[in-house]
Amino acid sequence: MKNTALNKEAQDALTPENVLQDLLEGNTRFVNGNSQSVDNSALVNQTTGGQFPKAVVLSCIDSRVPVETVLDQAIGDIFVARVAGNFENVDILGSLEYSCHVAGSKLILVLGHESCGAVKAACDGVELGNITDMLANILPAVKQSSDEVEGELNSSNKAFVAKTVENNVKLTIERIREKSQILTEMEDNGEIAIVGGVYNLHSGKVEML
Repeated sequence: MKNTALNKEAQDALTPENVLQDLLEGNTRFVNGNSQSVDNSALVNQTTGGQFPKAVVLSCIDSRVPVETVLDQAIGDIFVARVAGNFENVDILGSLEYSCHVAGSKLILVLGHESCGAVKAACDGVELGNITDMLANILPAVKQSSDEVEGELNSSNKAFVAKTVENNVKLTIERIREKSQILTEMEDNGEIAIVGGVYNLHSGKVEML
């Protein structure tokens, strides 16, 4: 049973490689129906005075991808930043910098997912209120995919959507490195790693890119 929260000593002992392996092992437990049992009361009591998460996950808001659940993580284990389409902006970058530089997290995981509604909307050129500006963040991935995939360049083409999901994760990682000197320096120094993956709605498995 998971009944001990991460503390600073345990967090300091982790490496980015350790943390990624831990998250993927958690996902395997989830896929196999072997998620750990958790004493939430104990974890709540242990984390009221502080938190020392091992990673921060930038994910989509999609209700089918509850990040802590699919990675089999508990209270105090991970930060989660969520926005439709799992892209970066100033607020997200600040959150990532806080997670790693201030709070000591060792890993940034940008997690896209199969059949992402925001990606589909960007593929279709949807324009609606503030959604228009939001989807503009995904359009670079749409453009890149249009040069890589044959067939209809809209959401009816599953291959086009899938490629755009992948490209959106990869481009988001590139922009994180371009826009955050703090995170780039931490990664260059081996203090953190920035990685990407895609969650499969059908299998529940996270595939690393």
